[in-house]
Amino acid sequence: MDHDHDHESCMGATIARAEQRCAREGARLTPLRREVLEIIASGHEAVGAYDIIERMGTAGDRPAPITVYRALDFLRARGLVHKVESRNAFIVCTQDHAHAQRSLLLICDVCGLVAEREAAGVFDAVEGCARAADFTVNRPIIEVNGTCAQCATAS
Repeated sequence: MDHDHDHESCMGATIARAEQRCAREGARLTPLRREVLEIIASGHEAVGAYDIIERMGTAGDRPAPITVYRALDFLRARGLVHKVESRNAFIVCTQDHAHAQRSLLLICDVCGLVAEREAAGVFDAVEGCARAADFTVNRPIIEVNGTCAQCATAS
């Protein structure tokens, strides 16, 4: 988990990836959808829908919650954001998923940083257990809470 990185490049790459994916799928990254994505990408902490609405409202009228939820559904359906279920909030997807958006989310309980990591072996084991139980996995997302290195050294 990296607090110190070139966040402008990170954000630029996120928006470029979104534009490419939407173009590839024939979908429109409307100004509203883009703004929602930019707000989520503005940091590496999970952002709730009502926080997004508040931030959008700083420049004028706030959008209706349903409008923001529709934008979030659009972004999730394209694998551009993930919902952090334990926080009822959203983060930008940083991986180019090859396996039904399998996501391992590392969540710092101190600073709120959320980092997405590849963990093929973990998901292979989970999906193997699910198959053995005759269970079909729909959204393989694992959330792991703990303390990031920067917060651990600060205490």
